[in-house]
Amino acid sequence: MFNSGNSSSITSMEDVARELQAMQSSAGKGAATSNLSALDFWLISDAGFEPLGLVLGNSVFSMGITGGIATAFKGLQRGELTALTQLMYSARELSLQRMKAEADALGADSIVNVQIEIIHRSEEIMEVVATGTAVKRTGNRSERPITLQVSK
Repeated sequence: MFNSGNSSSITSMEDVARELQAMQSSAGKGAATSNLSALDFWLISDAGFEPLGLVLGNSVFSMGITGGIATAFKGLQRGELTALTQLMYSARELSLQRMKAEADALGADSIVNVQIEIIHRSEEIMEVVATGTAVKRTGNRSERPITLQVSK
């Protein structure tokens, strides 16, 4: 059990989440993490958005022994491995939902530079990690036309 500065006892993950939100709201405006390049940051700011922070969502799925064996046998034939396809789709969607929940908690209007990574922990276990930068519209959009320079 952890005892925080506000003398409340933290005994569950919900208590941890509440404590972190209280710390974030009392901290005011400070530094934010981001996965944006300098050019991305400038373009986002120029378009009237403010980066709020890096957001992440992940999910770890297991196919289980039965699913792994069934997929292995199906893999000997041609065609889609529908059980594996559905598993990967579900893992991706759950990761994106969790990332969105983090962005919503920051008060974001959108998430930019979203990247999804699939990590195979073993033959039966995979993790899907979604990261991005939560942004909020500031309304201070530049009137400059956006031009991109493409080099060969």
